[in-house]
Amino acid sequence: MGYITIDGRAVSQSIKDEIRLEVKNLEPSIPILAVIMVGDDKGSEAYLRGLQKPCEYVGINLLSYQLPVDATESELIELIDKLNISRDINGILLYVPLPSHIDKNKIMTIIDKNKDVDCFTPHNLGFLSVQNESTFRPCTPLGILALLDHYNIDLEGKCCVIVGRNNTVGKPLAYMLLSKNATVTICHSYTKNLSSITSCADVLIVAIGKAKFITEDMVKDDAVVIDVGINVDENGKLCGDVDFEHVKDKTSYITPVPGGVGPMTTAMVLKNCLSAYKIQNER
Repeated sequence: MGYITIDGRAVSQSIKDEIRLEVKNLEPSIPILAVIMVGDDKGSEAYLRGLQKPCEYVGINLLSYQLPVDATESELIELIDKLNISRDINGILLYVPLPSHIDKNKIMTIIDKNKDVDCFTPHNLGFLSVQNESTFRPCTPLGILALLDHYNIDLEGKCCVIVGRNNTVGKPLAYMLLSKNATVTICHSYTKNLSSITSCADVLIVAIGKAKFITEDMVKDDAVVIDVGINVDENGKLCGDVDFEHVKDKTSYITPVPGGVGPMTTAMVLKNCLSAYKIQNER
């Protein structure tokens, strides 16, 4: 039996269809998402372009606020304060990384927790959002669980290995998997004998930002492999943290890059924005 490619685009489309229907029922009032960027790097511009069409499709109004790269911390705080108190703005998404002269940790404490659709505030951040009664859950872990659920991949009792321990993917995802009664191991840059751990995983989730880092010998036969990475290979093409071409035939399910986890993250941003609208309007 061959592997199945997990189609994140198709699953995310079904989620966006549901959001679109809900938003139509909200008319004439619609959710508004504010995206803040500091500087004009290509990554931020690409991120904004990637949000525009999905927002248009579901009916969420996307407003972009772009500050120059030399904008002061005070100027950014002033803008966030303005968006926090605006009754028209339902979601706030701050593009990171920020310029080095701006304290990210300080800025993230300022965003209204009920508008923090990207889950960067201390209240919603990472594993804390799972432990506490937070407003939202981090978008990428939510998207991963939605993919696994769509493909009826049972996590109960399964050995799940996460490579990467950041606050936005690795840590919150670990808690979410535990809530599904999975047995979870988190690996990181200090983990010894990494391949001996990954090769035991029934479900292997990789989020480390190293192109094609996971090779065939690091994957168990018939494992489910979820690739969160977005990198550029030696030929200038997008690729993940998993060497897809050499690993795929060893798996039962695997996500491609692009077209796997990425579209799901975007869909969950939209879902969180709709949830924020409902909370703020008590619907």
